This record gives sequence, C-alpha cells and structure tokens, in this order.
Amino acid sequence: MGITPDSIILGDCIEALKKLPAKSVDLVFADPPYNLQLGGDLLRPDNSKVDAVDDDWDRFDSFATYDAFTKAWLSECQRVLKDDGAIWVIGSYHNVFRVGATLQDLGFWILNDIVWRKTNPMPNFKGTRFTNAHETLIWAAKGRGGRRYTFNYDAMKMANDELQMRSDWSFPLCTGEERLKDADGNKAHPTQKPEALLHRVILASTKPGDIILDPFFGTGTTGAAARRLGRRYIGIERDPAYVDLAKDRIARIIPISPADLEVTGSKRSEPRIPFGQILEAGLLSPGDVLYCPKGERAARVRADGSLITGEMAGSIHKVGAMVQSAPACNGWTYWHFKTDKGLAPIDVLRAKIRGQMVS
Repeated sequence: MGITPDSIILGDCIEALKKLPAKSVDLVFADPPYNLQLGGDLLRPDNSKVDAVDDDWDRFDSFATYDAFTKAWLSECQRVLKDDGAIWVIGSYHNVFRVGATLQDLGFWILNDIVWRKTNPMPNFKGTRFTNAHETLIWAAKGRGGRRYTFNYDAMKMANDELQMRSDWSFPLCTGEERLKDADGNKAHPTQKPEALLHRVILASTKPGDIILDPFFGTGTTGAAARRLGRRYIGIERDPAYVDLAKDRIARIIPISPADLEVTGSKRSEPRIPFGQILEAGLLSPGDVLYCPKGERAARVRADGSLITGEMAGSIHKVGAMVQSAPACNGWTYWHFKTDKGLAPIDVLRAKIRGQMVS
C-alpha cells in the first residue's frame, strides 16, 4: 500500500499501520486509549452524570491485554518512522507509565516528558483524590545514536519571549467553538485535544512538508494543525462518524502562507565558518587584538586564526576557556573587537560572511 499524504484511513490502527511503507513518515503523534478502568458512572454533587470516557475503544480486559496492544501499535510506528523521525504519545496516569516502559523496551530514546497543565481541569467531584489537572506527553526519537531528529529549538525559544521553552505547558481543555458537537449538541468526541497543543508539538518537531502520522485520529486535531502549518498528515481512525467530522473540519482549515511558515533558524543548521575565514576575508588581520566582553582581558590574533596571550595559545574557544579557567568557552561570543561604537563580538563578523554566502 502506497502512502497518500493528507488522507484518513478508515480501519483498525494496527492493521492499517502494517500496510504503510517502512521509513515513510517524519513524525508520529499518538493519543491512544487511556484504559481508564472506570468502575461506574461518575456523578457531580447534584447527582448529574459527568460526560466521562466510557466508550468501548477505551476498554481492555487486563493490563496484559493493554500492554500487548501498546507494543503492537508502537512497533509498527517504529517501523514506518524515518531514521531521523520521532514520536509523541500523550496519556494520563492510567496508561502513560506503561506506554513509556514499552517505548524504552522497543528501543525508542526518550527525549522529554512534557506536562500539559490544564488551566481549566475537571474537578474531583468525590473529593477522594487530588484534581487531575495535567496529562503527560512523551517525546522520543526512533532510536539512540541514529540520525538527528528535528527540534526547532530557536523557534520554541522565540515563541516563549526569547526564553528557553520549558517542559511544562499550560493550555486550557478544548472548549467553546473549537469543541466539535454532534447533531444533538453533545461533545462529538470525549477526549478532543486543543489545537494549540498540537500546534506547539508540530512547530517544535517538524519542518514544512513533513508527513505526520496519527494512528488514533479521532476528529482530526492533528490533521487540522498539520494543514494549518503546511505539513502533511495521515490519519487512521476506525469510527466512520469521527472520520466524517475530521474530513469536514480539516476542509475548513485555511493553511498559513509558505512565507509565514518560516521560523527562527538554529545556528547549528547554518554553514560552519572557521575563525581563519574571518582573516581570509580581511575582516580582521594578524596582529589585531581581541578583548573579553568587559575589555579586561586581551589576546592577539595570529595568521593561522589562533590567539595568543602570555603563555597561552590556541583557538578562540580554547584560549577563551583558559583565560577564564573554565572547562569550555564559545569564543565567537566571548571575544570582541574594537569598533567606532565600542566593543562588538566577533560573531557579527561570522554573520556577515554567512550573509554573503546566502546573497
């Protein structure tokens, strides 16, 4: 079976996964059954029934049955992921620890666990436990030591007001106009996730045009976020009513223009510029003096791009570390050169050369 992006496969997730080609998708986002093990109706203090998850798809005979199911679909996801691919799985305390153990048993390499803190959680009506105010997402690479997975670190930092993005995320539950309703005005799906959550996941760990697989597609939140962000999607869903809702929902999404999909790039992905190239370009000359940010330490540039100060000589990074008695140093940001406006980091010279390479 060939892979057809931007499509929904109606059927059992494991059987459908087996028909997909190996190493054909860039990312998997999975929201599997939580195996909530509800023992009866959940009632509010006024005895009204809470609209909880009691569907057949969330029922398993035992933990062993659930574990076997988890291993089966995760194994197929691992097979269809590209070598530089990754997977996200979301769950609650009922299942996420079992899923995490299976991920590790299969050889996935866990990168982070993300806590989705719900800003509007459902209360614990019986008052017998703490309010369940979060769910956990596990982010894992296909394997350890393989080709590097996608992580748009600088884009996430920019989205967080230029602060490093943390592993605790706050989003409200899916409510209001975003919440899909059936013909009777009831929730169409009991566990519909907010699109904002998928927006962050996709923006963080994919590139435009990547293919995202969701083996538990439901009403299509993954597909909606993927389409909006210029990514491709493949959904697997066994309930035809959910498939119809997902198709209608995704069809109404207006994709972001390609120009607006550009995100803040990472310096790791930019072409490597050795310090010696700064001298070759005439931006600095042998004999020039570089200074630490406060101008208190100085080193002289040599013809081969090394620095020397007193008895210490070596690369911009090595000498920067030695003068600070530090284990390491980023010489590009530590060493400065004199300008008419004061000291400036030599990194601006590297940026100038990179700009010439692009133009």
